Amino acid sequence: MPIKMPADLPAYAVLTREGVMVMDPDQASRQDIRPLRIGLLNLMPKKIQTENQFARLIGATPLQIELDLIRMSEHQTRNTAAEHMESFYRPFEEVAASGDKYDGLIITGAPIEHLEFDAVTYWDELARVFEWTQTHVHSTFGVCWGGMAMINHFHGVKKHMLGHKAFGCFRHRNMDRASPYLRGFSDDCVIPVSRWTEMKRAEIEAVPGLSILLDSDEVGPCLVEDTGHRALYIFNHFEYDSDTLKQEYDRDVASSTPINVPCNYYPGDDPACPPSNRWRSHAHLLYGNWINQIYQTTPFEQMNIGR
Repeated sequence: MPIKMPADLPAYAVLTREGVMVMDPDQASRQDIRPLRIGLLNLMPKKIQTENQFARLIGATPLQIELDLIRMSEHQTRNTAAEHMESFYRPFEEVAASGDKYDGLIITGAPIEHLEFDAVTYWDELARVFEWTQTHVHSTFGVCWGGMAMINHFHGVKKHMLGHKAFGCFRHRNMDRASPYLRGFSDDCVIPVSRWTEMKRAEIEAVPGLSILLDSDEVGPCLVEDTGHRALYIFNHFEYDSDTLKQEYDRDVASSTPINVPCNYYPGDDPACPPSNRWRSHAHLLYGNWINQIYQTTPFEQMNIGR
C-alpha cells in the first residue's frame, strides 16, 4: 500500500527513486476505493489446487478482491468434477458476451508445452482471449505456458525445447530494482521451475517494449514486462506449494518416467527429506505488488478499463 507524504518532502524523491510506493496528498484525495475484480483463466488439469495457490497469493493484501474463475469454452477438463466446474466456473465465451471488464486477469500454465501453439485444441479461443484483454482487462499476468503463449501471440517470440527438463529451485537476479513489481525484492531470489521449454533472452531483448525483470544464468528469463499490452509474463512458478515439485517428481518416479531429482529443492538433494520452501516471501511480494500496481492505476469506473 502507498504512503502519503508531501511531494516536496526530500524523502518523497528518495523513496520514489528506490521504488517505494508514495503518493502526494492531491493524488490521494482523488482516489476512490472499490473491490478489485480479478479473473483466473485456469488451464491447469488440477483446477482446485491451482485455485488455492493463486487465491492464497492475491488474497494476502489489505485490498478487497473479487475472484472470478474462468475456463475455456471449447475444452472439457477430465481431472476436476463436472459439478465443481459447473458451480464455480464461467466459460470465456459467456464472459466475453457479458461485456464484463476486469482489473486483472491471471492466465495459468498448461501441461501442453510439447505441442506447437497452433496445435493446441483451444488455441483459436485463447487467441481471442489475448485480444479481448486489450479492451476488457487492465493488467494481465501470463504464467508459465500461459505467459509463453501470450508473448508469442503478441510478439512472435518462440518457445524452444530443452535437452532436459528444467526442474528444481533456481536462483534468479533482480534486473530492475526500481520496478514497481519488484518492490521489496532482494538482489536475487529462488524460484521453482518445472518446464521442458524456454524463451531465449536475446529474442526477448530484440523486441521493443519488453523488459526482463528477473533472469537466471541457469534457466534463462523468468519475468518479463510488456508495457504496451499492460502485461507481465512469468515462465516459472512462484505460486507453487511447498510440495508441488515433490508431487511431480513422485508421479514421474511412480510411472517410470525418466526424471532428475529437482535441483536445490530437497535438503542435500535427498528425496527422502522434506523439501524446504525458499520462495514463499518473494511470491507474496510479487503478486502483492501486482495487485497494488493495479489499484494505483486502474480506472475507478470499470467501464473505462481498456479505453
